[in-house]
Amino acid sequence: RAAVLNWCCPEFVSQPCIEIEQGRHPVVEARLAETGGGGFIPNDCRLDANHRMLVITGPNMGGKSTFMRQVALVVLLAAMGSYVPAAACRLGPVDAIHTRIGAADDLANAQSTFMLEMTEAAAIVHGATEHSLVLMDEIGRGTSTFDGLALAGAIASQLHDRNRAFTLFATHYFELTAFPEKHPRALNVHVSAAESHTGHGDDIVFLHEIQPGPASRSYGVQVARLAGMPAPLLRQARATLEALEAQQAASSSQIDLFAAPPPPPPRESTDLERALAGVEPDTLTPREALDALYRLKSLHERSKEN
Repeated sequence: RAAVLNWCCPEFVSQPCIEIEQGRHPVVEARLAETGGGGFIPNDCRLDANHRMLVITGPNMGGKSTFMRQVALVVLLAAMGSYVPAAACRLGPVDAIHTRIGAADDLANAQSTFMLEMTEAAAIVHGATEHSLVLMDEIGRGTSTFDGLALAGAIASQLHDRNRAFTLFATHYFELTAFPEKHPRALNVHVSAAESHTGHGDDIVFLHEIQPGPASRSYGVQVARLAGMPAPLLRQARATLEALEAQQAASSSQIDLFAAPPPPPPRESTDLERALAGVEPDTLTPREALDALYRLKSLHERSKEN
């Protein structure tokens, strides 16, 4: 069966790595074959001890999620003893696959879409190890732009600096493409797309190839056109987008998303702490020690009331 499907036998090594040459998503590939939708575009993935995170940008429908899932499927198939859909595959120890993908809610239990997103992300940052594979797909999109961007940057830093997990981090926040500048084990990659100009407007052609470096834009308006949005709506969206991009370009302020967190503010000493600091046990008589104990107990009771 592996020979018919052009799957290969994975190689297992002791050093940390996920090296996949010409990897494919088996379900998407089979579906394309059934529908005559063209051949599947394979892609490589190379992670090792020195490069543990890929920050993946590019347009919607460009293939970011497919690439991330095919890497996870190759790792999972290899771990269970199967041949894998790739030209070659070399894997180090992998103890778990953690994923934060898609949008869902649990309103019956008071869990909003964003709450579930954060709950799943929290489980990942608490549980992932340096031998784990983590898939983070569009984290932070369920809240306001600044909230989401700040959280996405902090989560990426946590996975890179503390968990040190193998991480595929897909995002539409172009600000995050600055992440590898200060994080040496991260790399920018993007799924490629091309824009063509026709009499009906700008069209987008998805090339589905993973290439080095960050994407230049998201092509959201073009994707909306493909979805059938009316022309007046698209003209308004394009005009608004151009105005927002011009406003951003004119702004001279640049926020460092990846600066170290500030130290906690100094806390004022309480009356109880100050009284305790003034007690010198070695110099107290038994009577003074008893008085000091009653005084501390009284301060403690007052602090509980407040």
